[in-house]
Amino acid sequence: MKKVIIYTLLAFLSALFLAPFFWLLTTSLKSPTELYLFPPKWLPSALHFDNFAKAWTSQPFNLFLKNSLIVTCLSLLGQLLSSALVAYGFARYKFKGRDALFILLLATMMIPWEVTMIPLYMEFNYLGWINTLKPLIVPSFFGAPFFIFLLRQFIMTLPVELEEAARIDGANPVQIFLRIITPLMTPALVLVGVFHMLNSWNDYLGPLIFLNDQSKYTLTLGLAQFRGMYGVDMEGIMAVTTLICIPPLAIFFMAQKHIVEGVAGTGIKG
Repeated sequence: MKKVIIYTLLAFLSALFLAPFFWLLTTSLKSPTELYLFPPKWLPSALHFDNFAKAWTSQPFNLFLKNSLIVTCLSLLGQLLSSALVAYGFARYKFKGRDALFILLLATMMIPWEVTMIPLYMEFNYLGWINTLKPLIVPSFFGAPFFIFLLRQFIMTLPVELEEAARIDGANPVQIFLRIITPLMTPALVLVGVFHMLNSWNDYLGPLIFLNDQSKYTLTLGLAQFRGMYGVDMEGIMAVTTLICIPPLAIFFMAQKHIVEGVAGTGIKG
């Protein structure tokens, strides 16, 4: 009886979380006459798959997709490289003030992005980076406190004896990091990569502040413009939103195993 109650509760909560996405998908397939019916219809009487093609070609979404892929891929590369290196330094190297510096790094997580928004804009404007993709890519090469924390915790669970054995065999610190630590960090790196990919792919405020030219827009910013220009075309908005949701969902499900391993491996040793 206990299992029946638990499974029923889990099924109800799952349906509750899936309902908005189901409504998004069904609305993208409806005709304009079925959008504003009351009571609303969950299932369309006919599937209008042409809504996706019409919505995608109504604006240069191919260009927006290209910009989003550039920003996401390059920032992901920078985030993994920088966060892994900093995390390895905090986990394995002992130096004066290390713990205080790490606490200071974690303290920066309490500063909301809205506080640094204006200083960042002034800095990027001074560098001449406004209306380019650089403000969305370059900061990732300096790491993120939360990701550094996750990777540090994971590295501290790895046996130090592996590195000592490699050092006896003549490996230098770079070889130890690349050939021993990095392969063992795969679950944590996948976890960090998925988190950053979701943040970068869904980022709206950053492109809104730093980009002015439509040719530089990302998908989220293009969708917002689409909504402003075609506010009554609700099925088109839903269709584009559905297409934008597909890549993060696919990557999340493909990396689900590594994500669970990465979460399980962090926070065990402090």
